[in-house]
Amino acid sequence: MKSQPPDNVTCLRDLNAEAVIAFLTARRLAPVLLPDGADLPGSYWGAPEAGLIGNRLYIRPDTPVHSILHTACHWLCMDDARRVSVHTNAGGDDLEEVAVCYLQCLLADLLPGYSRERLFADMTAWGYSFRLGSPGRWFAEDSDDAQGWLLARGFLTAAEGGYRLGAVLGIATG
Repeated sequence: MKSQPPDNVTCLRDLNAEAVIAFLTARRLAPVLLPDGADLPGSYWGAPEAGLIGNRLYIRPDTPVHSILHTACHWLCMDDARRVSVHTNAGGDDLEEVAVCYLQCLLADLLPGYSRERLFADMTAWGYSFRLGSPGRWFAEDSDDAQGWLLARGFLTAAEGGYRLGAVLGIATG
């Protein structure tokens, strides 16, 4: 648990919060923007990390964007029964966890003012650890299991030269 993000981690206040909230709402989440210093209900790691109760995603201006995406991706990767009852602990197994990490990397490029490379830097600054060292190396070289999980559930579809986001996410990718 971190009481405040390092200065080099992108927080909601660094982006267009309305655009982030619209992106999450389009995925059927109900973001709840709380003021700085407010408790974050449903936060597994504690403030300033995002919290999740049902489809409500609790965030503050100082919530790291990587935490918002990660928590949102947990909800997206759940079945409907888990979505209804989730409170704080997203649950799931190790394979789902890596799928959540992979999906958050893909979605980072869709947030205005953010990118996958920025996400990798934020994850590193926050202390994420992967077998190959960096989030970028994991994503490029060690994520076949995550890709398989996402393919099997329609989050990814095969495309020439790799994958594209699946229709299950409601995102048009040409």
